[in-house]
Amino acid sequence: MPATRKKAAKVAMSRAKVARLEARITVEQKQYLERAADLQGRSLTEFVVSSAQEAARAAISEHELMSLTARDTKAFINALLKPQAPGKRLQRAAARYKATMER
Repeated sequence: MPATRKKAAKVAMSRAKVARLEARITVEQKQYLERAADLQGRSLTEFVVSSAQEAARAAISEHELMSLTARDTKAFINALLKPQAPGKRLQRAAARYKATMER
């Protein structure tokens, strides 16, 4: 790659990556991470950032995913298919809301 293209690519990359993340780790942890990065042919930064991003994606996905037991699933489906009639308190609240909104 010509020097001017390298420089342009470097400038574009530096503009895109503006946030910095720092962490204190042990020497052993750093050596372990460096070994893993080397095995994948990536820089330590590339390895750590992609690994952290994947761990974050998994944590968010796990948090947002709802897991139900068979019993819970059955109760949920029954509630959707056969909803209970609204109780007196809910009916009164709905009437108050309707009266307020019609003003």
